[in-house]
Amino acid sequence: MSSHTAEEIADEERRYFKVFFLLGVLTMFEVGIIYTPIPHFAIVSALVLLAVVKATLVAMYYMHLATEKTTLRWIALTPMILCVFLLGMLTPDLGAVTRLVTHALAGAEHAAENAVEHAEH
Repeated sequence: MSSHTAEEIADEERRYFKVFFLLGVLTMFEVGIIYTPIPHFAIVSALVLLAVVKATLVAMYYMHLATEKTTLRWIALTPMILCVFLLGMLTPDLGAVTRLVTHALAGAEHAAENAVEHAEH
């Protein structure tokens, strides 16, 4: 078991507070970006990017992955890579489903309008 000096503990504590402060600033930026008059796609992209940055900071400093071996980093990074890959592959399908639902609802509205018009005549 290794013992740490008071200076090492103080340095580690300062690092924790710096990361905590940075996470707070990033969170305030996330809240602020929601209210900016930019396209929703840009807002969502910025929020996802900020979430990845925050998750990386937490993993690197609070989970101590910054001092771990490369193998353990890859073990932690692999699920994120797979998640991004799956989101990229499934996004076109989500668009197709949304278009189908939208067209089905529009068709139902059109059919209801036609039924009302025929009932009036």
